[in-house]
Amino acid sequence: MKKSNKRKTEHKSVYSVKKDELIMRDHLAADRTALANERTFLAYVRSALAFAAVGFGLIKLIETTLILVVLGWILITIGIGILIIGTIRFFQFRRTISDLSCKYNIEKVLEKSENEDK
Repeated sequence: MKKSNKRKTEHKSVYSVKKDELIMRDHLAADRTALANERTFLAYVRSALAFAAVGFGLIKLIETTLILVVLGWILITIGIGILIIGTIRFFQFRRTISDLSCKYNIEKVLEKSENEDK
């Protein structure tokens, strides 16, 4: 068998671009990504609250059978787990995209875009 000599190609990460090379479209894309991250976090919170509310409802309103009380506590635990996972993922992704978010001076970006158009 022959060993193939494959060249190792370096994959350029999207997040390793120089800030000065970004154009306005790139900044807006980073802003959209940050907003999508926040929207996803709110969906996690909404799901966690729904699970916990159903769990509390089963425990407090229908406490006649042991099975429903146990199911209620399981749903509350799942809700807490969803909230923890959503929070961890939100902060991990936020840290990843923070370099490209809208912290930059928009005037510089607009000035650079105008210079490129000329």
